[in-house]
Amino acid sequence: MLPFRFLTPILFVGLIGISHAQDAPPQIDTRIYEIIENTSSERIEKDIRTLAGFGTRNTFSDTLSDTRGIGAARRWIKAEFDKISAECGGCLEVFYQKDFVTKEGNRRVPKDAYVVNVVAILRGTDYPNSHVIMSGDIDSRASDTMNFEIDAPGANDNASGMAGTIEAARVLSKYKFKHSIVFVGLSGEEQGLFGGQGLAQYSRQKDWEIIGILNNDMIGNIEGVDGVIDNRTFRIFSEPTPANESEQERRARRFTGGEVDGISRQLARYIHKQVKTYMPEMNPMMIYRLDRFGRGGHHRPFNDLGFAGVRIMEAHENYNRQHQDIRVEDGIAYGDVIEGVNFDYAEKLTSVNAISLAGLAWAPPAPKDVRIGGAVRPSTTLAWEESNDPNIAGYKIYFRLTTSPTWDNFVYVSGVNEHTLEGIVIDNYYFGVAAVGKDGNESPVVFPLRQIRR
Repeated sequence: MLPFRFLTPILFVGLIGISHAQDAPPQIDTRIYEIIENTSSERIEKDIRTLAGFGTRNTFSDTLSDTRGIGAARRWIKAEFDKISAECGGCLEVFYQKDFVTKEGNRRVPKDAYVVNVVAILRGTDYPNSHVIMSGDIDSRASDTMNFEIDAPGANDNASGMAGTIEAARVLSKYKFKHSIVFVGLSGEEQGLFGGQGLAQYSRQKDWEIIGILNNDMIGNIEGVDGVIDNRTFRIFSEPTPANESEQERRARRFTGGEVDGISRQLARYIHKQVKTYMPEMNPMMIYRLDRFGRGGHHRPFNDLGFAGVRIMEAHENYNRQHQDIRVEDGIAYGDVIEGVNFDYAEKLTSVNAISLAGLAWAPPAPKDVRIGGAVRPSTTLAWEESNDPNIAGYKIYFRLTTSPTWDNFVYVSGVNEHTLEGIVIDNYYFGVAAVGKDGNESPVVFPLRQIRR
C-alpha cells in the first residue's frame, strides 16, 4: 500500500507516494460558484408572488379555474418547467404523476380526489437511472386543513420551496450531469404526505436508483416566533438509520457502531460539507432527527422505503405565519402572506440545494460493498468493490472521532480498492469511503456495514 499524508477536508496539502501532483483531483469545482452566482432572488420573488396569488392551493381546492386553486397552480408550475425545457433544447422530461386518494380512512381528506405532482427530469448522461431529487410542496392550508375554499396563500409554506425548486431547475438546466436530477412539486403534503408517497412508490415501480431527496419546506422566513432574526442559519433534518433496516443490521450495529451513520445522515453531511466549502457565510445546522418534533415532511415517504432523504428549511419558524387564517387578533397579524418572506434568504437556501444537487450529480457513483477490519490491531483497513468507472480519480477514506458530527479527516488514495490506516485504532473512530471524480466532486460517504473476514 502506498503511504499517504493526511489531508484536511478543504485544503489540499500534498501527497506522498504519487509521482505527479496532477494525479490528484482538484479540491473545488469552480462551476459551483457559477451556480451560486446565477441563482436569482428576483426570479424567486416573482414565482412566490405568482404562487401566493392563486389565493389557495389547498389540495382539494378548485381544479378548473385558471386563476385560483390547486389546478391553476400545478398547470402554471408545469408551464414553467416546459418553458425551462424549451430554453435548453428540450433537456427536461416534464409530466404529471398522480394518485387517487379517498375520504374513507383519511381524516384530513374532505373528498375523493387526485393528488397530482409535477415532475421535471434532467436526464443524466452516464447514469440516467440514478436520480437525485429536489422537491417543494405545491399545496397550502389555512387553520382548518379541511377548508379548501378559504384563502390560504402559503407564501412561505410552501411557495418558497416550490419557487426554489423551479429556480434550481432554471440554473442547473444549463449544465450536463452524469446522474439525473429530478425537480418536483409535490401535492397533498398537508393532508398526509400523499404526494411524496405517490412519487416514492412511482420511483420504486420504475426501478429508479435514488441517491437522495432534498425536501424543501419553508425556506423563506428569517423572523422567528422566538424573536430571533437570522438570515444565514438553516436546518438539515435527517434520520439516523434507515427505517426499513433488517434485524440483522440492527444487531450488527449494536457491536460495531453506526447509530448516526445511515444513508440520510450521510446525505446531510454531504450538504453540510458543500455549504462550508462553497458558501462559508452560511451556517448549516444538522438536526439529528427525522423532522421537527412530532411532525413530518415529504422526505419521509422516501425514507420509509429505504431511500436517503433530508429536509432543508429555515432555522427560526414563525408559527403565527403557519397554518393560520389571515386575520389580526390582539394586535398580532396571522397568516402566511408575502410580507413574511425574505427573498434573499430564499435565494441562499435555493443555492444550497443547487450546489448539493450539482455536486452529487457530477460525482461518480458511491463505492459499493464497503468493508472494514482492524479489531485488536494498531491499524484499520477499508476495502470496497473495484469500479470500472473512468470518471473516478480515486477515493477518500474519511474518519472521525465517534463523538464528532462531521467527517473531519481523510486520506486520499488512487488505483486501489483497499487501504490500511496505520496507527488509527478502529475502536476510537468511525470510518467511511467516498468516490472522487476527476473534477473533484465526491459521492456521499459510504459507512461500512460489513467486516473484512480473513
